[in-house]
Amino acid sequence: MEWSDLKVFLAIARAGTLAGAARLIGQTQPTMGRRLRALEQAVGHILFQRTVDGFILTDEGAAVLIHAERVEEETLAFARELDGQQLELNGILRVSSSDWFGVHMLTPICTAFSHDHPKMTVELLTDARLLNLARRETDLAFRIQPFEQPDIVQRKLMHIDYALYGKVGTSVAKNGAGAALITLDAAFEDFPDVQWVHRVLPKAQVVFRSNSRDAQAIMCAHGAGLAVLPCLLGDMIPGLQKIDIGTPPGRDVWVGYHRDLRGLRRLRTFLDLVVARYAG
Repeated sequence: MEWSDLKVFLAIARAGTLAGAARLIGQTQPTMGRRLRALEQAVGHILFQRTVDGFILTDEGAAVLIHAERVEEETLAFARELDGQQLELNGILRVSSSDWFGVHMLTPICTAFSHDHPKMTVELLTDARLLNLARRETDLAFRIQPFEQPDIVQRKLMHIDYALYGKVGTSVAKNGAGAALITLDAAFEDFPDVQWVHRVLPKAQVVFRSNSRDAQAIMCAHGAGLAVLPCLLGDMIPGLQKIDIGTPPGRDVWVGYHRDLRGLRRLRTFLDLVVARYAG
């Protein structure tokens, strides 16, 4: 294996095309293709699926990516140390979470991280799908349940309380008769807070469903109905008040990453900021 071919591999993984990768590192497209084929021959695996939309990492490619980024990071750190420069973080860090948690809880962390490490790029993916850590669809994931996949380093970050909210001045009958209800869509019917609100307000009429907690909160603030929301979200939305008819179950937030990324300084640095701010 030629070590310089790892630089070509990283460029293709990041750009998704040979042309884009060639622009990143100042080589020609034919050279990029030739060096990728040489690398694949050296490791004995196909590292990318060639599609009409570009290059997509195979499982073997995803495994190589983890190690290639670590080599890149250590090489850059070594060069800076020899030059007597302060060690700087650079590269890309992919972070995934639910929509409201990403917008309201993680963007302050991203802001502080970007200020301290201006050469870093953070990709925040707010997605209801459980992105695959092993395939590097994300580097660091925040979820409301423990990770079940093997080889994941995880910890419980925090507990989040939930409450029933309504527009200021809203009242509700004990069984929810005549009330409008805002809730998660059908894919999340088994969530504890969804089951709780249907049990406590069996007569309420569902008027709006969404997988976005932010959308639910805004609808609720405009008077469209009642909604069970994370208190960290509901308490910051102007015009909302808690409706005291009981306490819905809260949720824990877990954070995890693949064990092969334990040595990645940019991941550890970002996670340290999150833990310092939110861990109990």
